[in-house]
This record gives sequence, C-alpha cells and structure tokens, in this order.
Amino acid sequence: MTSAAEQFASNLNFSAFAKAEELKKRLLFTLGALIVYRLGTFIPIPGINPEAYANAFQSQTGGLLGTLNIFAGGAVERMAIFALNIMPYISASIIMQLMTAVIPSLEAIKKEGEQGRRQINQYTRYLTVGLATMQGYFIAVNLQSNTGGGIPVVNDPGPFFLLTTVVTLVGGVMFLLWLGEQITSRGVGNGTSLIIFAGIVAELPRSAAGLFALGRGAGAGGASLPGGIVVLVLIMALALVTFVVFMERSQRRILVQYPRRQVGQRMTQGEKSHLPLKLNTAGVIPPIFAQSLLLLPATAAAALGQQDAPEWLQNIQIWFAPHRPLYLFFYALGIFAFAFVYTSAVFNTQDVADNLKKYGGFVQGYRPGARTAEYLDYVLTRLTVIGALYLAVVCLTPQVIIAQYPNIPVYLGGTSLLIVVSVTLDTVGQIQGHLLAQQYESLIKKSKLRGGRT
Repeated sequence: MTSAAEQFASNLNFSAFAKAEELKKRLLFTLGALIVYRLGTFIPIPGINPEAYANAFQSQTGGLLGTLNIFAGGAVERMAIFALNIMPYISASIIMQLMTAVIPSLEAIKKEGEQGRRQINQYTRYLTVGLATMQGYFIAVNLQSNTGGGIPVVNDPGPFFLLTTVVTLVGGVMFLLWLGEQITSRGVGNGTSLIIFAGIVAELPRSAAGLFALGRGAGAGGASLPGGIVVLVLIMALALVTFVVFMERSQRRILVQYPRRQVGQRMTQGEKSHLPLKLNTAGVIPPIFAQSLLLLPATAAAALGQQDAPEWLQNIQIWFAPHRPLYLFFYALGIFAFAFVYTSAVFNTQDVADNLKKYGGFVQGYRPGARTAEYLDYVLTRLTVIGALYLAVVCLTPQVIIAQYPNIPVYLGGTSLLIVVSVTLDTVGQIQGHLLAQQYESLIKKSKLRGGRT
C-alpha cells in the first residue's frame, strides 16, 4: 500500500515543476558543476606525450588503468587532471566507516553528534589525501616506465615529474571533493555520487556506437559480431537495468508496535509503524572492495614496472586477470564476504533494538532489547544472502559476456550499472521531495489566504 506522500507525488506534473523556482536554481547549479567536472577530464597533466600515451593505454585497457577509466569518465584514457576522479575519497569513507565499527575511540567520536561527525569527516579527508598520493605515485611511476610506439610517454622523466604529477592528481581529487560538497549543499542529489555518475554516463554513447559498429563489421581492426549477438547484449542490458531497479527498491518491512500512552488527561491509541530493511543494505561497496583487492597484483606490478616486477607477481597478475575463471570466482567470493562485513558495520541490530526500546516500540512476539536484536539479526542475515547473490549476478554477468566476446565494448559493467541506477533513483527521489515541499507550501499559503478572507 502506498503512503499519502507517494500518492500525492504521483499526481505531480510539469506545471508543478515550472512553479518550483528554487528547484530550478538547484538543477542549474548541479548542471553547471558537472560541466566544470567534464571540462577538467579533458585537461591533460603536464609533462606527457599525448600520442605516445594513447598508444600505451591501448595495451592496458583491461588492467588497472582501464578499470579506473570506467569511473573517471575517460579521464584516465586522456591522463587528465581528474584521472583519479573521486574514488580515493570513496575508499577513505568506506575505510572510516569500517574503522568506526571496530575502534572504540572512533565509535565514541561518532556518537558525539554534529561535532563528532565533523571530526570523522576531517579524518576522512586526511585519509583521502594519503590514498590519492599513493595512487598518484603509482600512476606516475607507471607512466615513466611505459612507451607508446617506441616513444617514451614522459617527455622528461625524473623526480620533478613524479612530484608535479602527484600534486596535480591529488589537487584534482580534492577539487572534486569540494565540488561534490557544493553540489550536495546547493544543488540536487549527492555530489560525490553524481560526479561518478556523470563520468560513467558521459562515455555511454561511445560504447553504444562501438557496439553497433561491431554489428556492421566496422569495429576496430575490422572486428565484427553477428547481429543476433548485438541484439542479445542489448536485451540483457535492459533486463539487468530492470532487475537492478526492482532489487534496489525491494525491502522487508518489520511491523513495530507502540503502546498506548497518556498525554495529559487523554489516552492516545497505540500506533503502528514499519522498520524498513533494504534487500541490499551494503549498496555498491562489496563489488568496489572486491574488485580493488583483485587489482592489487596489477597495482604492485604497475608500481614496480611491468619489466622489473618479479616473475611470481607477473604470474599472479595473469591468473587474476579480469574475465578469467579464478578472477570471477574470487570476485564473487569477495562480494559475499564484504556484503556481510559492511552490512554489520553500517546496521547495528543491537543499537536499533535499544532505540526501539527507548521510545517504547517493540516487534510483536519478541521482547524489547536482546530478543529483538536477535530477531533483527536473523532477518538481516537472510536478506544479506539474497542481496549478495543479487550483486554477484549483476557484476559477473558483464564479465562472462566479455570473456566470451572480448570485442564487445561493455563499458557499463556491473559496478557501474549499480552506481548509475542507485544514483538515478536517489536523485529522482530528491527532486520529488523538492516538488512535494513546493506543493505543500503553496497549499499552506492558499489556506492562509482563505482563512484571512473568512
């Protein structure tokens, strides 16, 4: 059954949007900020030969740089100042969330309210700088050791190039972090998520054009695919999008009962509410973490240089190359492991049970406190199993397709698909919230005017 707010939102139309001046300003600001971000993805870092780097990048599209390029909207392919995108901040945020769950001092800071939240955010920024510096150094070393068409990628390799590259890439990350905060406060939607979303979506037309070119036999190097395979890929992509939307909106609602209370000399009737538990509580974090761990051999080889890396490290890099069976197996295993770890970190069943007990709520059939926490843990564990299985299916399906047909430019992988769908749903929900607020304000004004006339 839909709520009153959902029924009201279904009746909103374009006339309501035209009257929402504040919403239009926020949308224009968001659009302008995303345009600034996209312009930055075309500004290359100083000191590299663009043609030589383009040739060198072609041989690494399936490795570390190719994976980063998916989330950076093509900035890695051009080695732009925003090549690292905002991923170091995402990684730092995840690490801090996990640390607050296991380190008592950080957990105490988190419970201090607004002041504690600001302090945790400051620690996250410091960690972002550290992660971005490390990743920037790995990329700079990799650039110095690469050649494209026999031409060195770096014009003047040395300590100065390493320093300028690291400073440029770290500065790009921190600028995007500031830009994302501005979008969140003055625009619509979550700024950091929208930046990643814009990068992924911006490259979709080129990926679609490459897929249709393969169907016509006009792919790179004369590559081609049967028309039936192209149609099948498109159908599977639409089916995956529909499946993700359905699963992301799915939730288990636990009935919560509140007893009757006496307010003054009146006895209020007991209320009923619902505690919504999402089917996928962990979101896109498990695939991101699992993929990051599997890319560690490639990261280490890039830092040492492909030629100078030990033989055992090169063998591991080959075994765990994307789309290989060992990679797919450990990718699915990592998704399941991180789904449980991250869900337990962000959803503490004992805290939820204590809060229900504090406000007099209880789950029917279970005592408040420990028994309620056990029941919530029971339900959440089974939901997490289904959610992890869903994430594994969505993330592994594109990998299997690419393994069978390497020429298919399946740019929108499983993780990217999850990000695009979840950010779209969240942004549409916020736009709907602004429209609802505008509608409520207009109704209040009309009621005041009628009251004044009478």
